[in-house]
Amino acid sequence: MQAALLFPGQGSQAVGMGKALAEAFPVAREVFAAADDALGFALSKLCWDGPADELTLTANTQPAILTTSYAAWRVVETECGVQPIAALGHSLGEYSALAAAGALGFADAVRLVRLRGQAMQEAVPAGQGAMAALLGLEVDAVRALCKEVAQGEVCSAANLNGGGQIVVAGTKAAIDRVLATAKSKGAKRAVPLQVSAPFHCALMQPAADRLAVALQDVKINALRFPVIANVDAQPNQDAGRVAALLVEQVTAPVRFEECGLALAALGATRALELGAGTVLAGLMKRIAASVAVTSVGDPAAVTALKGAAS
Repeated sequence: MQAALLFPGQGSQAVGMGKALAEAFPVAREVFAAADDALGFALSKLCWDGPADELTLTANTQPAILTTSYAAWRVVETECGVQPIAALGHSLGEYSALAAAGALGFADAVRLVRLRGQAMQEAVPAGQGAMAALLGLEVDAVRALCKEVAQGEVCSAANLNGGGQIVVAGTKAAIDRVLATAKSKGAKRAVPLQVSAPFHCALMQPAADRLAVALQDVKINALRFPVIANVDAQPNQDAGRVAALLVEQVTAPVRFEECGLALAALGATRALELGAGTVLAGLMKRIAASVAVTSVGDPAAVTALKGAAS
């Protein structure tokens, strides 16, 4: 079966994720055990049993989502014989995509995203940054709004998710001003997000610097299939570009709508959302309805996929 691969980002986590897969498939158990070994603590127990407040800490959430996604990928690869056309991840999910493509060894990937989570959390003191979702505004209108309310502070589009949904990030004061004025600019809704840091904006530069140093010690291998990069929405199969794209991604907006369109342009008509949640299936329906997305995060979904593939 040929399919594109989709990997979710932060926000898709839930206590219990990956547990049924690990109970049903030895290859998934091996992935969770490898994550525990790489990190030196029981990430698997945190994924499966919580507590939820620990799982939602950015430094834990990022390796937890990557591990669950990679476990799901290994299961569908071995059980269903999936042949990827290309892969796409949302923010953190780009690391899952790169691990699936073979560019990053799994142990390296899980350690990198643990560091990435810690670095992003520590880049901005708690309470000083914020994010908000705006619905019903075009990108240019959002950029103009951010420029208008910035008043010398950081305020910019962070996630261009498609379907009229754009997330902005910056200082708390600037995002408060966005929330206060967005509806007068034509937004249908403006919703503050419960996040621990203002991701994908200039405030994340200290995290990008730390990641750049860490990536110098990581071996990046040839990619078995293209991974569409968040920062330029282009399919990349050049191992030499991977590190720079990952560093830039920390402060650059996630251009997910363009990434989804790029996936469709490659000829993908079927995609598998691997791991926790169904967020990307919802986004892709609005971006490129020609790509049919199946979310695969539990044994029942694997069984159904296997039946479809046979």
